[in-house]
Amino acid sequence: MTTESTTQQWVKSSYSNSGSCVEWAPTTAATTGTVPVRDSKKPGGPALGVHAAAFAAFVAGVKAGDFDTV
Repeated sequence: MTTESTTQQWVKSSYSNSGSCVEWAPTTAATTGTVPVRDSKKPGGPALGVHAAAFAAFVAGVKAGDFDTV
C-alpha cells in the first residue's frame, strides 16, 4: 500500500512524551480498510499499511497486557 504521509491526520499516543514513537492515521481505515503507521521521527518517510482488523487486534493485545513482558 502506498500512503501519502503528508496528507493524513496522524495521531500518537498520549503516553509519548519524548516524541520518539509510532504514529497512525486512524481515519483512513474507514475508507481503505488499512491503518497507515509511521515513525514519528521521520514524518516525511514511508508509512506501513496495516489491515484494520490486525491493527485492532494489536491494540486490544496492548490494552490486555499481552506485551508487558516484551
